[in-house]
Amino acid sequence: MLRSARKKPKDPEGRMPLVDHLRELRDRLVKSLLAFIPLMIVALFFSKDIAEFLSAPVPRCMSELEAAAREGRCAVLSQIGITSPFTTYVKVGIMAGLVASAPVWLYQLWAFIAPGLHRSEKKYAISTVVIGTPLFLAGAYLAYWILPHAVPLLLSFSVDGSVNYITVDDMIGMTVKLVLAFGLAFQMPLLLVLLNLGGVVSGAKMLGWWRGMVMGIAVFSAVVTPTDPLSMIALQVPLTALYFAAVGFALLNDRRRRRAEGPELADDEASTLDLTPEPVAPVEPVAAPTLPEQAGGETDTAASRRVNGYDDIT
Repeated sequence: MLRSARKKPKDPEGRMPLVDHLRELRDRLVKSLLAFIPLMIVALFFSKDIAEFLSAPVPRCMSELEAAAREGRCAVLSQIGITSPFTTYVKVGIMAGLVASAPVWLYQLWAFIAPGLHRSEKKYAISTVVIGTPLFLAGAYLAYWILPHAVPLLLSFSVDGSVNYITVDDMIGMTVKLVLAFGLAFQMPLLLVLLNLGGVVSGAKMLGWWRGMVMGIAVFSAVVTPTDPLSMIALQVPLTALYFAAVGFALLNDRRRRRAEGPELADDEASTLDLTPEPVAPVEPVAAPTLPEQAGGETDTAASRRVNGYDDIT
């Protein structure tokens, strides 16, 4: 009871001293670590299975003879160095622990930031998480679907008689980078929608960008994906469709905003003036203030205006 009585009441606007902010940040980090460490330990028991799943898109050769027979269209999966298997094992466990504990540490991050946001900002932030998570997962799934088609095509450029050696670390790194690139790329329409809701960019201006956006998406798809036309098209088509979907949403939102706020005037257009005359209320006369000598009934003479030999002005 005494401890609860000493506890300071929370500010409704989330304001607190710097020391309290740092203390709360420490508590949030501790809670995130308490969720991450047990999940990482559990993931370490399945690190080999997870590494097998991430390296599955590689068409494997069981020996160099098989690689020569298939003209380089497969690769020998290898781990170079004594410590390489252990470091890969730990990296996969840490990565799986971060992914598995993402709901906890994302919530802790949100709980640390939310008190400083207004109600409308909280609404937009929650909508961003709700919509952005499926978009990221869709991009990640598309990346993992592209890899089994892209890796054999890349290996087909091998010199005849050569043997391709692919390390597990390289394959896991390539898979993770491609998944992150595709997942973040799918957040582009969400960013455009947020800019429109914030009044930064109008739908008409976004529509005017369509040539540059289509070209930019094509260049981005060519750079991010492996040298595979199928992979490039598989990323470019959904990104372009999401861009035009964001433009459509922005145009509808601008129309709704105009209806709510009324017609907008152009920069060189003057607003209409209401010239209808209005009746003016009569003004009551105000009595002028009287001087002390006037209030006493004295006449306005030089003697009455003098005090100690000096008049009012001096």
